Amino acid sequence: MDNNKIKLWTVGQIDATGLRGPHEVELQNISNNKYPLFIDIDLNTLEKIVVDNLGGKVDNIGVNEDWTITIEMFPEVKIHFAYSYFGDEFGDEIEAEIKFYFSGERVYWVPGEDIATYIDIVMDFIERLLKSKEPFEKSYNQKTELMEKILIQRSGPFKYLKENDKEKLAEFIGAKVWKTSDGWRIKKEFFPQMFAEIIWSKDNDLDIEFSGENLEVMSSYHAELIGIFIINHILRYITIHNEEKPLPDICQIMFSRMFTKQKGWEHRTR
Repeated sequence: MDNNKIKLWTVGQIDATGLRGPHEVELQNISNNKYPLFIDIDLNTLEKIVVDNLGGKVDNIGVNEDWTITIEMFPEVKIHFAYSYFGDEFGDEIEAEIKFYFSGERVYWVPGEDIATYIDIVMDFIERLLKSKEPFEKSYNQKTELMEKILIQRSGPFKYLKENDKEKLAEFIGAKVWKTSDGWRIKKEFFPQMFAEIIWSKDNDLDIEFSGENLEVMSSYHAELIGIFIINHILRYITIHNEEKPLPDICQIMFSRMFTKQKGWEHRTR
């Protein structure tokens, strides 16, 4: 990948706080905790995990890294895990690091909180696959209190979706979208053979279901968090296409500080 052809963002730029924010610290901690996994890794093993289990690729983005894992969270929302090995000649330095970059026309729409949590999920998933460990949680048909709250909280804006949104929303999310007699169904493959299906009915009922041949290698709690990220991204689509409507406050909370700054919106976090 030619770095001259893509704009790379950092989480600090997306957060647009002007200071070293909590998500920069969070990503630094992830790097410090996880880089030992990759020091002696066989690249063929890593590439197989990345391609088969994450639907990503191992490439190079031209930031003087040894290699980079690139994953598409959504269309035009790509995350790059750039690994560099330094060695430990003096025994008092960090041997390696992982830096996280972001690219795509809509990558800066997604707030640092969603991005950092998604990266944490991916790194945990890779570690478990490398160590052949099963996930702790496998309650795919049960919803946590957090998910129940999210489904109630984020249902309202779905009423603004119209018939002519179907194809545009499918492209925006990277999903299959159906307009039903009773509402909407949106099914996204978030990792190979792992699906989240969001179902909304006209009585303002929002639901989510998970399925797929590979689902059981993913923690149900982490799958649920990714489901929340998908719902959040649907709300971003609804917001951008209905700016003139009296949208609920929850809609603007979906965006990064950089995005709300560009739009001239008040930045809200709750």
